[in-house]
Amino acid sequence: MSYIRGSELLKALNVRVVGSGDKISVLSHGFGTDQSVWQRILPYFITDFKVVLFDLMCAGSVNPEYFDMRKYSCLDAYVDDLLDILDELKIDKCVYVGHSVSAMIGCLASIRRPALFQRMVLLGASPRYLNDIGYEGGFRKEDTDQLFLAMESNYSAWVSGFAPLAVGADVPAAVREFSRTLFNMRPDIALWVARTVFESDMRGILGHVKVPCYVIQSNKDMAVPLSVADCLKTHLGGKTWVKILQTEGHLPQLSAPALVIQALKTALSS
Repeated sequence: MSYIRGSELLKALNVRVVGSGDKISVLSHGFGTDQSVWQRILPYFITDFKVVLFDLMCAGSVNPEYFDMRKYSCLDAYVDDLLDILDELKIDKCVYVGHSVSAMIGCLASIRRPALFQRMVLLGASPRYLNDIGYEGGFRKEDTDQLFLAMESNYSAWVSGFAPLAVGADVPAAVREFSRTLFNMRPDIALWVARTVFESDMRGILGHVKVPCYVIQSNKDMAVPLSVADCLKTHLGGKTWVKILQTEGHLPQLSAPALVIQALKTALSS
């Protein structure tokens, strides 16, 4: 498959620019969601910002024929897409908000093009999901092996069990919304991306991230222990702030949007 770029990429990834502000913010979603995950957040920022929204190539809202498993076997391919979007939109300065895996995608992009990013906001970020010696990532290898097996054997049943665990908080609407976007993904693509994300280790690149970073983390997140926020604070190479939200779950922009809005306002205005 040829690598799509330029205006074709903007169309494929459903790129939108909304808002009337003179500053630019980019919102990038995590695994299992699409740009709709920001729907409860967006209205509070479109006065002060022009907001760039797009779907990752793996999202269920993107034509799966565009997804090349060989190309998207590492996060660098998603970085290519992000930088191509910003270049095509002729954006030379922005604040980037990345949720979950998109936090690390943003960090990698900032290493390549530090002048492009004024600040990174990392929501529910993790450089490594697997436990290691002296590091609590949240998952043992046998945990992720079981997760992959469950996805492969019965994707629908896996979504029904995983979505409430990931949302964490008792917010049925958030569980329904996350389930919807998970179900939209083609199961083989979801499995491929889950392997790519859960088996990645980005700890070695953290020191090369010189852009100021604002880390936002739920107090209880089944995917990202609190200790990971401390790891980011210690190892990111630029000035780093950490905000712990007094809520549960890996998708607080769905389950506790008011807390996320407040934290984002602080991160984007300071």
